Amino acid sequence: MATSAVVPQARFSAQTRLRALQADIMELILDRELEAGDPLPTESELSLALGVGRNTLRESLKVLQALGVLEIRHGFGMFVAPSNFEALADGLTFRGRLSLRHEGLEALQLVDVRQALESGLIGSSIDVMTAEQLARIEAAVARMEQLAARGESFTEADAQFHSLLFEPLANDLLTSLMDVFWKVYRKIHVEIGAETGDLTAIAAVHRSIYNAVALKDKTLSSELLNRHFDGIRHRIAEVVAV
Repeated sequence: MATSAVVPQARFSAQTRLRALQADIMELILDRELEAGDPLPTESELSLALGVGRNTLRESLKVLQALGVLEIRHGFGMFVAPSNFEALADGLTFRGRLSLRHEGLEALQLVDVRQALESGLIGSSIDVMTAEQLARIEAAVARMEQLAARGESFTEADAQFHSLLFEPLANDLLTSLMDVFWKVYRKIHVEIGAETGDLTAIAAVHRSIYNAVALKDKTLSSELLNRHFDGIRHRIAEVVAV
């Protein structure tokens, strides 16, 4: 009994030390004012600066590489990684799809977050939207309608529509998050069979959102975006209830 109680504690302590080391490496990057693409010190230099062994250091470096903090180029060294949300997208996709086997909580929470972002920011986007940007949004809607009329899925046009809605804000972080959420939803849509719905009706929903945006009706635009997510939320509820 004593041994079984000690092992989990030892593992917990090791994980705590590794997390602390990862935090120290990130602080070192910030303290030295390194930018994306800048080289990191060598493993030997990091071991000396952080007071840890090479094997322990390598474990933490691998985790930071997986998190997109740094990249390891074999034969060249380690570098501060450019902005990359792939790890976040992969993790959220896995959690969302896994939740569909149970209560669907994570999948529904993802819907909530995307809904809050889009409905909450559409007013600000309308304020600075140009006629040219509005025309590109309408072109995406027209493409959806054309494909729906032929009974063809319009995943890419759908993604483009939502991206273009918020392009006027010129917010790189928002754009990256939108890309992440779209990748996650793409997988979840396939999982729940959402792509087999009424394509014409879905295109019509996007047309109504465009019309409200074109009229600069912020309240209606936000309300329509909110409603837009009701369908997938209902479908998720159906899937997890089976």
